[in-house]
Amino acid sequence: MHMNVAPHLLTEDRAEYERVLDDALSTAHARPDLAGAGTRLTLAQLRSLTLNATTLVTSAAASEYDHFVKVREQHRAALGARAPVSTDRPGPGAGVVAIFTVLVPVLAGAAAVIFLLVGAVLHAMAPTVAFGATLLTAGLVFGAVAAAGLLCAAAGLLVTALRNSPAEVSAGGLLVGPDDELTRAREAWRSALLERGILPFLRDVLAATAPPPGPRAPETPPTSPTP
Repeated sequence: MHMNVAPHLLTEDRAEYERVLDDALSTAHARPDLAGAGTRLTLAQLRSLTLNATTLVTSAAASEYDHFVKVREQHRAALGARAPVSTDRPGPGAGVVAIFTVLVPVLAGAAAVIFLLVGAVLHAMAPTVAFGATLLTAGLVFGAVAAAGLLCAAAGLLVTALRNSPAEVSAGGLLVGPDDELTRAREAWRSALLERGILPFLRDVLAATAPPPGPRAPETPPTSPTP
């Protein structure tokens, strides 16, 4: 389907324009000002006419669209400055630390289980033998090491999650989502596009295709009563 794109409407926003149009057409039956949609002209015909008039329709919301594009570019620039893409490979130290963080709790936990089981068995069979108590003590020590390793791993995950959080600190010190202004700008453009562009165009098209009023029936002269 051919669509004339307005000079200021970027390619990435064509789908959004069509979504606003489809939403308007899907609720046309509930709008008294769009009476005739689906009868005088089908919804597919109205959609095709509106797409072919994209330049005219989108120009009605040009100021809101320019603001939306400006905010979006600023948002993308801020994201790029805050999280630059790095092509450098991580150093060997980072890999060693990650492996150490994962392996220590696993190995310490396994050792703790083995020492505790063997120590418990020896202590039950020969309570007077000191080796069983030694194994139990070693098992407790390795259990503490495993617990400490798990706590360190959990703390590392928490720090990574906070570091990658998309929230930004505003001038007042409050955490503000970076998408708030972008969302408001997008919704303002969508609203202006619908109210000042799409709906008036659909009303004009339906009014232009309305059937002309039929000729008035000639008046019949009154008949005089028969004497």
